[in-house]
Amino acid sequence: MTKEEKALEYKHSGYNCCQAVLLSFAEELGIDEETLKRLGSGFGAGMGSMEGNCGALIGAVMADNLKNSRKNPSNAKKILAAFQAQCGALRCADLKGKGTGMILCSCDDCVRNAVKIVENT
Repeated sequence: MTKEEKALEYKHSGYNCCQAVLLSFAEELGIDEETLKRLGSGFGAGMGSMEGNCGALIGAVMADNLKNSRKNPSNAKKILAAFQAQCGALRCADLKGKGTGMILCSCDDCVRNAVKIVENT
């Protein structure tokens, strides 16, 4: 099973987008699932209200930082740029078309893209 498939399995088992991305990297990160669930718990639905950054994007930045264990520089800028290019926005509200009715990227695709970006960064 690929990391993308794992992430979607978590997403469809009740975990938020951030948790799904983080949990797909659990084995590689060497961090237990319970810790990753807690770490990502507050970042679903754009940090709880759809107004903040996408949870999948936040999970991608966290996973990359944990995976690469570097203090500086972070790949966050590259990850944000790649996510923006692939998904069309960074904020959950914009991605889901809140206020416009135009969905730019589904949650599943945000999760898939976030995982791919971390794997390729």
